[in-house]
Amino acid sequence: MIILKTPEEIDRMRRSNKIVAEVHELLKEMIKPGISTMDLERVAEEETLKRGAIPAFKGYSGYPYCLCTSLNNEVVHGMPSDKKILKDGDILSVDFGVQLDGFFGDAAITHPVGRITDEADRLLKVTEESLNRAIEATVIGNRLNDISYAVQSYVEGEGFSVVKDFVGHGIGRSLHEAPQVPNFGNPGMGPRLKAGMVLAIEPMINMGGCGVKVLNDGWTAITIDGSLSAHFEHSIAITDSGPYVLSRL
Repeated sequence: MIILKTPEEIDRMRRSNKIVAEVHELLKEMIKPGISTMDLERVAEEETLKRGAIPAFKGYSGYPYCLCTSLNNEVVHGMPSDKKILKDGDILSVDFGVQLDGFFGDAAITHPVGRITDEADRLLKVTEESLNRAIEATVIGNRLNDISYAVQSYVEGEGFSVVKDFVGHGIGRSLHEAPQVPNFGNPGMGPRLKAGMVLAIEPMINMGGCGVKVLNDGWTAITIDGSLSAHFEHSIAITDSGPYVLSRL
């Protein structure tokens, strides 16, 4: 069942997502060669607690950390580690969420580390633009798969592939709610979009093929062909005046 939020609940979700955005901004300033992904984890947890929020991912289905830090060919759910030291030319996807006053916020950004290749830079730009196009489709009267099609049609037109094993989701009093939001599909299909829906839309895009596999840690998903993968996500409320990006500063 898709749960519609009241304007007051959307305002509360804005507050949780604002913390997500603030912490992402702090992490962005830290991301450079020589930093470990565990350094980012420590700061994210400290800043979350300082703001009176609870890390959303830590303990979720047994996941042990606040952040998902996915490096290069890691698609999603990469785990922070003191042994993962960022180096020039890497790309790092940081996925982060919090709970504040009973409501969740969630967003992801893929960052360049130092100087990256032109093709890696294009992957990041195309992935972020696919999210922007998905947001534009998140309006009353459209259908859910109009969002999916906006991502897939643009990304594949640019020569990259869409991950199909993981999808976006509704969000609210739970981190993951109905509906699932695929990044692929035919337009004009799926539930009609209504005011009060809040969706976490998150394109995960590979430079090579779309195939992924999960490592033995039970979490980290990587590209089968070893190609780079990028991930961008925002939490968006559907309102009478258009899409409201809750997780943007």
